[in-house]
Amino acid sequence: MLKVIALSLGAIVVVAAIVIALQPSAFVIERTAAIQAPPGVIYPHIASPRAMNQWSPFAQGDPEMKIVYAGPDSGVGASSSWDSAKMGKGTMTVTDVKADREVAMRLEFLAPMKATNRAQFTLVPAGEVTRVTWRMEGNNGFLGKAFALFMGMDKVVGGEFEKGLASMKTLAEAEAPKRDVGAASAP
Repeated sequence: MLKVIALSLGAIVVVAAIVIALQPSAFVIERTAAIQAPPGVIYPHIASPRAMNQWSPFAQGDPEMKIVYAGPDSGVGASSSWDSAKMGKGTMTVTDVKADREVAMRLEFLAPMKATNRAQFTLVPAGEVTRVTWRMEGNNGFLGKAFALFMGMDKVVGGEFEKGLASMKTLAEAEAPKRDVGAASAP
């Protein structure tokens, strides 16, 4: 009887391992928001790790988080490292910028799981709004695939992206120059 139970449990473990291994390793998480502010108002909030931490839900997730900044304040080479019991440990470094259009970053997660991902923000003006897209892409190892299978990474992380974009929207729209509507209709 014990032999049958052991063989059954072994078969379940093997099937679970096969299902996890067959999951795609590459992932992309992306969210977009329309912000009523020009790209020049939004860009400083994404090109600087210090400025990002004012609106990012990841930086706001643990008031006890220790954050250390390095490199320039903004642009290529600007970085922050975090250490938190709730949010893990890692480093974010700005790797490429196109002023008022795009910021790319390397995210190195050290704990609870090791991973290196790429994050990118793109700013596309569309009339009086700017479409801001926050994207993260990377590859999952076996543990990451297992997590994604049961936790729905897109839903979990995507939800945090949505919160962050909403916070950025509030911040940028408050800073955006206010148009004088009456001046446009004057003769």
